[in-house]
This record gives sequence, structure tokens and C-alpha cells, in this order.
Amino acid sequence: MTINATIEEIWAKSLSIIAQKVGENSFELWFKPMKLIQFKDKNATIEIPNRFYREWVDDNYPQILSETIESLLGYKISAKFKISEKEDASIKRIENKHESRRKELGKRGIYLNPKYIFENYVVGTSNQFAHAAAKRVAENPGGSYNPLFIYGGVGLGKTHLINAIGNAIVDRLTTTSICYISAEQFTNEVISAMRHDRMADFKSKYRNIDVLLIDDIQFIAGKTATQEEFFHTFNALYEKQKQIVISSDRAPIEISDITDRLRSRFSMGLIADIQSPDIETKMAILYRKAMAEKMNISEDVAHFIASKIKSNIRELEGCLIKLGAHASLTATPIDLNLAKTVLKDLLSEDDKPTTVDLIQKIVCEYFGIKVQDIKAKKRTKEIANARQIAMFLAKQYTEHSLSEIGRFFGGKDHATVIYACKQVEERKAKEESFRRTIENLNKRIAP
Repeated sequence: MTINATIEEIWAKSLSIIAQKVGENSFELWFKPMKLIQFKDKNATIEIPNRFYREWVDDNYPQILSETIESLLGYKISAKFKISEKEDASIKRIENKHESRRKELGKRGIYLNPKYIFENYVVGTSNQFAHAAAKRVAENPGGSYNPLFIYGGVGLGKTHLINAIGNAIVDRLTTTSICYISAEQFTNEVISAMRHDRMADFKSKYRNIDVLLIDDIQFIAGKTATQEEFFHTFNALYEKQKQIVISSDRAPIEISDITDRLRSRFSMGLIADIQSPDIETKMAILYRKAMAEKMNISEDVAHFIASKIKSNIRELEGCLIKLGAHASLTATPIDLNLAKTVLKDLLSEDDKPTTVDLIQKIVCEYFGIKVQDIKAKKRTKEIANARQIAMFLAKQYTEHSLSEIGRFFGGKDHATVIYACKQVEERKAKEESFRRTIENLNKRIAP
């Protein structure tokens, strides 16, 4: 797209790209009401109906607007929101404080989320061990639990915890050098350094910091050069007693396509898992979020949402934000009837039968792979593992015959399903972490 394109043309094309990325439902609800109202000096101003829209986009797609416009124009831009309705003064003060801290940390090359702190992390039986370990590390970086490896399913609070560690250390040890980075970004930096012959700069950057916080380490599976660089980075920091904190969507033993020596490094310190929250914890999270957003929700509304969302805290908070957005736009009080109406497309119905399709969706979301992958003929260790587990759970939760289950997985025969179920049963008996994975998936399917 040329630099002379109009604002309308840029925005129309951006929305078209975003719609493909986020899906029809999310696009219609959250992105379609937005408007690009100004573009000047590489600064894009986007008008949104109320603060809930910004909250949702910040939590779910923090970079999508700027990255999409940048992809069209070919240069870096800055995107900011302008809210149509009048903002609550106290919320605006908090947001301004967060933005000031973000900019202050950014000047030091620290890209933590200032919203993620220990004080607003809701602790329950499902996450209390990981929370306690994270606090200990924040109090004594490099001295307790090094490395700390936190794992759990999508949307259970891993990113919140490792950001909270970083924010606590920054507050207490102001001169400490901290790097928070996703494994995907780490991989991209490895590729860029290799391409531009800047490996020396890359190594200097990552091997001379005090604290490394790396999110979603499972992303480096199958990436040989990235694994090699991370292995040496890990060793350099560990030998100098610098703190390493790693998050993943699965335990080290379950991450396929990584080297044994790297898997061994992940297991050298403390491994802490975050499980699906119980209904009391989910309600506490809703109350905490509602209080922060100046929303009033009754116990029956909180219980209704908590009982319908199976495990994902991000989805739980997303429901509350959608409810707040609707109530704000229509000036309607939040009650149980409104919750049932507004959230009907997001919440599961208890009386719906458990289907093979649902099981496949839950398993693939847990392992971060595509549903079509377990239906295809791909035989990588990661996909084969997810496929066997999904077959086992389909046999457990549905009335389908073995042959019928096989047909849901790209036409596999009944013998393949029998073998898969046998493999899962044997691993459950031998491997504690694998047994816990099955338990977590059971909770998601039938909480």
C-alpha cells in the first residue's frame, strides 16, 4: 500500500487482515466498532467505544493493530486509543500510572507488563505452589529455585506470574538488569543475528543480564539453532548464578523435539505447575477483575460465569469485559438475565453431550497445535502424543465405537485407536507428569 493511501483505505485493508487473524466472532464484536480517526507523523489514533475494548485488545491481541498497519505501510508506527465515552477518573489515573511505568521501563530495555503484579494475582489451590515459588524467586533472584520452570494450560496465569517476578525485582533492586521475552521473539532475534552476522551482539545481550524471564519456551521445539543458542545462554547465566525463569504450556518431559541436554537444564531447579482453577477461585478472579473495572456483579452472575467457563482464566475475564462493554454501551445494569443473553455464544451448556470434536478442540488447545494436525497423517512426536490422548479421551467420554472414533481422526482404523488407548494407559501408570496432564484434560472436558 502506498504512502499516499487515505486513512479510510488503510483502515479498511487493516480490518480485512485482522478479521482473517482473529475470526468472525471476535472481529464483529471487538474490532469492527473501532475507527482510525487520525494518522499523523507515524502515529495512528484509533477511536473505540469504551475502555473495555482497549482492555480486551490489550490482553488478547496487544500488538495486532500496530503490526497490521505496519505490514501495509512498511515502517514502524505507534497506535493509541481514543475512548468515545467519558472515562472513570480513578481508572484513568491507574492506566496513566501503568503507561508511565511502561515507558520508564522501556527506556531501560525492560518490556514487562506493569499490570501483572503479585498484589492482583488471585491465589487458589490450583496455583498456590507456583505462586509461592515465584514470590521466593522475586525475593532472592539467583539464590532460590534456579531455574524456575512454570507450566500449565493456556490462559491459566503463567505470563502474569513471570511478569510479577520481574516487576517485584525491578521495584526492589533498581539496578538489576532484567530481560522478559517470549520464546518466539528470542527465536526471531536468533534468526536476525545470524542473517546480519551479529551473533556477538546477540550473545552479549543475553549472557550479561541478571534475570532472564522467557515465556512459552515450547515454541523453540524443532528449532535447532535457537535451541543451541538458548542452551549456551542458559549455561552462561546459570554459571554466574543469574536467575532464569521459564514458562511453558507443558512439563519439560512432554516438550517434544528439544534436545535431551536442554530438557535436562529445564529440570535442574524447581518445576511448578498451574492447574485449572476451582469454581471458588474463578469467582474470586471475577470479583477482583470487576472491582478493578468499577463493575458491580452479583454472586449469581459470578457463579454463572465461573460454572460455565471450564478452565481458561483469560476467557473468564474476557466474558466479564464483554459483559461490561455491553452494559456500558446500552446503559443496562448487569444481572443474570443480561449475562445469559450477552454471553450465550461464549459459554458452554452443561446439557450438551461431549463430542469427539469438542475433545479434539480441548486437547489441541492444551498442546498448542491445530485440530487438523491430529486428523492428518503427521507423525511428529508432539502430534502423535496429542492424537493418542484425544483418542483415549474420546473412548472415555463418548459412545462411539473404536472404528467410529478412528474416522474422526482422518480415517484411522480401530486397531490404531486400541493401540493409542493402550499407550496412554501405560504412560499414566508410569509417568506422574503424564498422569497429571490427563487429569487436567479431564477437568476441562468434565469439570
